[in-house]
Amino acid sequence: AQVLQSGGGSVQAGGSLKLSCTYSGYTFSHCGMAWYRGAPGKERDLISSISDDGTENYVDSVKGRFTISWDKVQNAAYLQMNNLKTDDTAVYYCAPFRRYSRRECGPLLDYTYWGQGTQVTVSS
Repeated sequence: AQVLQSGGGSVQAGGSLKLSCTYSGYTFSHCGMAWYRGAPGKERDLISSISDDGTENYVDSVKGRFTISWDKVQNAAYLQMNNLKTDDTAVYYCAPFRRYSRRECGPLLDYTYWGQGTQVTVSS
């Protein structure tokens, strides 16, 4: 699989950034996309996901400020981040959700299928 992220960078608090992720070669049953973030070398926390029926989920800390989207035709996922805060500073990763059974769709914790990570730095 190939996953390529773009976007990110440095911005002042209150600013906006948009992250992009394009992927190819997913050979498993692919039922959603997600964005994670974390400090380099540390645990990555799920912050947003979108399922194949369009249902979006966000953690409380980003709800109302971040918007996830998924273009299944272009094989791309996006994370629009508005009103950024210094606490949003992290490395951001895109990742797929995999269908494990007819009713179960969840994270695929194999970094082989994840994006390479994009640094987002928010200054006060």
